[in-house]
This record gives sequence, C-alpha cells and structure tokens, in this order.
Amino acid sequence: MIDAVDIREWRTRDVVDSDGRKIGSLEAVYVDTRTDEPSVATVLIGMPTRHRLVFVPLTGAVVGPGYVRVNYAKSVVKDAPSMGTDDVLPAEDEKAVFSHYDLPYEPGPSGERQLARR
Repeated sequence: MIDAVDIREWRTRDVVDSDGRKIGSLEAVYVDTRTDEPSVATVLIGMPTRHRLVFVPLTGAVVGPGYVRVNYAKSVVKDAPSMGTDDVLPAEDEKAVFSHYDLPYEPGPSGERQLARR
C-alpha cells in the first residue's frame, strides 16, 4: 500500500490508468477511517472551465516518476461518481463510490463514514 505521507506529496501529479493513459490530476486523498490508510483519491478531470472531481480507489496503485498509476481503465474512472471542485463528499454518497467499483462498503457500527479526506 502507498504510504499516506508519500501520496499526499503527489497532489497535482498525473493520475494514469492501468494502460498508462492520463486520466487527470490527483486532487486529494481519502483514508479509510478504520485504518487511516489511503483508500480513495479524487482526480481532477474535464475542460478548463468545467472541471469536476471523480473518485478512484488506490488499492494496488503505484507511484512512479511524476504519476500515480491506478488499477482501473480511464473509461471506468471517468464514469465514476463525481462532485464539483468546491464540494465535499456527503456521507450518503460514499456507498455509490464503492458500488461503482464493485467494492464492499463498510461504514462504522454506528453508521460512521468510511472515508475521511486528509
């Protein structure tokens, strides 16, 4: 797994898909609230006047010289749940991020969020 301290240093670096195609720029890292390990990143995509942030899991991601390679195709990431560049991920929308990538969603025992932005 990528160390949380290391991945934060890659903000604004390219995010590429499993085939090396650029998806966008790393905007933020969300950690799993149970483990405090990097779990999901937001990627800035779109036209200069119409940016949005999409979510992509960091499981199996690799940091290279100037990029972060994720294990998902560009088309899958671009279709992922998104939000505006000034928005915050509402707790009720977290499950959709995990569902899009066919990953299990496991909130805390009292319904606590699974993701926290770091």
